[in-house]
Amino acid sequence: MKKLILILMIGIFGISYSQKVPAVVKTEFSKEALQQKLEDEEGKTITIQQILDQHKGKVLVIDFWAGWCRDCLNALPKAKELEEHNKNIDFVFLSLDRSKEGFEKSLERFDMKNKENYWFASGWKNDFNNYVDLNWIPRYMVIDQKSSIAKYYSISPEDPELQQTIDQILK
Repeated sequence: MKKLILILMIGIFGISYSQKVPAVVKTEFSKEALQQKLEDEEGKTITIQQILDQHKGKVLVIDFWAGWCRDCLNALPKAKELEEHNKNIDFVFLSLDRSKEGFEKSLERFDMKNKENYWFASGWKNDFNNYVDLNWIPRYMVIDQKSSIAKYYSISPEDPELQQTIDQILK
């Protein structure tokens, strides 16, 4: 009986805290989301708008991740394959590590130093993450050449819709 109650409690807890596909799929960013500040590896501040402006005219994949996230780390090999398969598009990595030191250690430990990395110094809850309904990592978004959201929600680099969206935009 105790085992049954324990299993039931674990199941209820797991369901209540698992990822949930957002009810509304957004195709544009709000002004507040675009003004969200992040830090690069040198500690310089940059906004989401500035990042998008740097990639305007290109297809961009945004990869939300953290060094403490087991699912993110398990996805890294497939994320690397996605990147290698799509050399003609840009990738940006947004870290949700809990500290600047954690961010720096994660970049080193997981061989991410040669990529375009930014860190949410403000933490998980901020205008950008709230706007995009960030409730799980890893999370992948595809941004088109005009900085519109082409693929809003994907939690795996192996999601076939991710590659399909990239291919469709590049046509």
